[in-house]
Amino acid sequence: MTEHGANPVNLGRGVLYPGLTATKIRLARPEPDPRLAPFVENHWIVAWDLRGGKPYESRTLPHPSVHLVFEEPHPSVYGIIRGPFIREIAELGHVFGVKFHPGGFRPFLGAPVADLTDRVVPAQDVFGAGVFDVQEAVLATRDDTEMTRHVEDFLLGMLPARDPVADEVAAMVRTITETPAFVRVDDFAAHAGVSVRRLQRLFAEYVGASPKWVLRRARLHEAAERADQGGTLDWSALAAELGYADQAHLTRDFTAAIGAPPGAYTRT
Repeated sequence: MTEHGANPVNLGRGVLYPGLTATKIRLARPEPDPRLAPFVENHWIVAWDLRGGKPYESRTLPHPSVHLVFEEPHPSVYGIIRGPFIREIAELGHVFGVKFHPGGFRPFLGAPVADLTDRVVPAQDVFGAGVFDVQEAVLATRDDTEMTRHVEDFLLGMLPARDPVADEVAAMVRTITETPAFVRVDDFAAHAGVSVRRLQRLFAEYVGASPKWVLRRARLHEAAERADQGGTLDWSALAAELGYADQAHLTRDFTAAIGAPPGAYTRT
């Protein structure tokens, strides 16, 4: 199995400093079993071999999704993390994650997803003690197919009933993600054909973040991706394109979310 350095620089939206990160890790995103697809967007595997080198801080700008993660020292459920997510990797290791659709974790949780926002909770609190057997199996191999099989067999054994409201919410978030020019919550609510109050309730119950946050995060993902493409970027024009009042407003949002101002991020 190929280790770090094998994947292209484009690691996908949300991975910060992708050019450097691609030299440190291997990232794979296996598609889910069709029976899991209504709930799970994709799996992801991060593997690294930094033996003989320095530790590396991997940074991501999270999506509005909940993740089930099999990692040392124990499996965890990550609610939406609203700031940058930073994880130090060192020596030899790997992590297996399940990225749920926005809204897709609600049927598993059986409670408002907002209860998990900015929290990391033990996976056994949601999935029971069986996650420890999966954890042991996943961390005992570095084969992507074998890891995926262990995790999917486990999830398929406790598959909840499909929730049509979760599907509706996932479609809303997908529209926002694919159309980062949406700026105002009331404009999007009108586009979606729901009231602002209903939109806010749906997002608290199923997504775990407000519509305003999801709109802003989509624009920041777009800004970071543009910056990652290299070359000279007209930040003033980009601010106008993304609906910001001015470049200063974009700069403040970008710096708060990513941890570095646009100029410093681009130079790095």
